Amino acid sequence: MSTNQAHPHILTHLRSTKSLTVSDQWLSQFLSSVNASQRTIPLSALTQTALFRVLASDFTESLARSNASSLLPIDISDPAVQERRIPGPIPVQVLDIDDIGSSLWSQIESIERVERGEAIRGREIIRTVNVDDTPTEEQDRSINGASNTNGANSNRNTVDPGLNTSGNGPHRLVLQDAAGTNAVGIELKAIDGVGIGKLPIGAKMVLKNVTVARGMVLLEPDSVTLLGGKVEAADKTWRDGRKARLMARIDEMQVEGQNGEDAMEE
Repeated sequence: MSTNQAHPHILTHLRSTKSLTVSDQWLSQFLSSVNASQRTIPLSALTQTALFRVLASDFTESLARSNASSLLPIDISDPAVQERRIPGPIPVQVLDIDDIGSSLWSQIESIERVERGEAIRGREIIRTVNVDDTPTEEQDRSINGASNTNGANSNRNTVDPGLNTSGNGPHRLVLQDAAGTNAVGIELKAIDGVGIGKLPIGAKMVLKNVTVARGMVLLEPDSVTLLGGKVEAADKTWRDGRKARLMARIDEMQVEGQNGEDAMEE
């Protein structure tokens, strides 16, 4: 398959199936890199590889910006605008995610449980570290609650200790479009796949018929389509620094509280 044939096919496929309009420059560079290593790739496989690369890329580098309807309004964060609906579809990437339904301390404690090799299942703590390479499951009663009196757990779902380190939301997301415009999104209704440990930094989604109120993008299942993807370096940096950021926010709150007490005394 020649580059002249593959280019329009991939362009049309990504736009029609994923609402992703890649830039001609990015697609040409992608095809050049692939053709340099493998010249006989089936078109279907080449198209899937292009999709994988786009979802792992920075949208500000891989997507076209010529169509204003596929971009966030420049003034999207203006709190003076009471409410508006943006038809889209608008591809965006996740720059940050925060569980605003859980306290800062509970999130830090969850991270520390993971650091100790523990996970939460129902109301029990499951120690997930292996001793002498023998898989074990040592169950300890948690401090804040025991099992039901009949021994049954209220929740049988096992949580992966390497992923989930928070509650069930709602979540606050920082989103970015192809032009680099940022917006804050609030999970108005639970969206499957959105959560700390579920949605990595750099993950891609498409917004369609989304409501923006007072500068906040209201995220609901009907207006959000998750595409997947991740920017590996950005996600690792975010995960490595998450505990420190949470601790810093607690310190800021304590300082603000102390300043408020001092002001009242004066």
